[in-house]
Amino acid sequence: MLTELQNHLNQKFAFLKEKKLLLAISGGVDSMVLLDLFRLLNYDFAVAHCNFKLREEASDLDEKLVLDYCLKNQIQTFSNSFDTEKYASLNKQSIQIAARELRYQWFDTLLEVNGFDFLLTAHHLDDSVETFLINFTRGTGIDGLLGIPETNHKIVRPLLIFSREQILDYAVQNQIIWREDASNATTKYLRNKMRHDVIPILKSKNEDFLNTFQQTISNLNDVKNLMDDACYFVKSQVSIPSKFILELDIAKLLQFKNHKAYLYQWLKDYGFKAWNDIYDLINSETGKKVYSEKFVVLKNRNVLILDRINYQNHNFFLIFEEDNSIVSPISLIFESLKSEKLEISNKDEICIDEDKLIFPLKLRTKEEGDYFFPIGMNGKKKISKYFKDEKFSMFDKENAWILENGNQEIIWIVGHRMDERYKITKQTINKFKIKLTQ
Repeated sequence: MLTELQNHLNQKFAFLKEKKLLLAISGGVDSMVLLDLFRLLNYDFAVAHCNFKLREEASDLDEKLVLDYCLKNQIQTFSNSFDTEKYASLNKQSIQIAARELRYQWFDTLLEVNGFDFLLTAHHLDDSVETFLINFTRGTGIDGLLGIPETNHKIVRPLLIFSREQILDYAVQNQIIWREDASNATTKYLRNKMRHDVIPILKSKNEDFLNTFQQTISNLNDVKNLMDDACYFVKSQVSIPSKFILELDIAKLLQFKNHKAYLYQWLKDYGFKAWNDIYDLINSETGKKVYSEKFVVLKNRNVLILDRINYQNHNFFLIFEEDNSIVSPISLIFESLKSEKLEISNKDEICIDEDKLIFPLKLRTKEEGDYFFPIGMNGKKKISKYFKDEKFSMFDKENAWILENGNQEIIWIVGHRMDERYKITKQTINKFKIKLTQ
């Protein structure tokens, strides 16, 4: 097994040899074998162990085993204890999800603070089969049928070519001590049901089941690569260059019979769950939207637009007299001018009468009944009427920012039109320039 792993690492993970690695070691047989193998291969690594305090004394004995092994072999070790049950209760999560979050949050911190290049975990082939079956049972796309990936950003899983049986054989033959987690024996959890009830039946029907599974995953990866190529090509045909994350021409999109599948692939990484609602946007009226936590898809006339939600939980931002600039929710630069030169205003930069300003100014979104006096026009106009006359899309309306004076008068529809009342005149003494930077 040692030689096979070494060959596998040389072929697929040669980059690890010169890197600083962090091994996630629980004390179970899989991780203790991973630890022993990398010790024998002389890689540069340290060990991280999580004590979730879920099994009373057993959790502490797991930790002791890992620490003792590392002390004996002079391996740098990081160990952390978590109140997992409290975290799960506070966040209304299952114990399993809470433990996973705590584990990977801590691992991310260790990687960043200590300069580790990669995190290695002891997932093996049987784990990948279990993941495949769980996703298949729950319903999934092709991504969920690819098992566990060998690499995922900074996470590397070098033991995926080995079965649980091979790992156990290595541990016994090399007299490796490990700890058994009693919870692995129960069928209370779906993964354990797959492990103890389903996979043994599959293996009994096909003695070469794990090898055929590996070949199936390889075939599915080939299909995934073909699909990615198709998605890239179709996206290049239907997307419109714009300021948004993505803007799609609906008429062109509908020329492809699998347009729903393409939409799913393009949008799946943005947190959306209401897929039928997204598909329905194609035939809905202008202004219909579907939200995820941080993003929105909007129907605007003949296009679909994907963009980030603009601070939906914040209606306004204050700008104080001492501020020289702000960077959120949009980027503005402020400057007092003493020059007698007449400054010309445009849509991205205005020069106004500073003596009329009452701080703090307010940067906010549109409110019902808003009106202003558009520069160059006689009389006032409702903001809603201005938006309509200027043919603002629904998306542009909802993402427009308004600069309001301390007396609640509107100074500027940022990036569009300033108010007549604040323009520079012959009576102006002090000038104030505001610039929108992209």
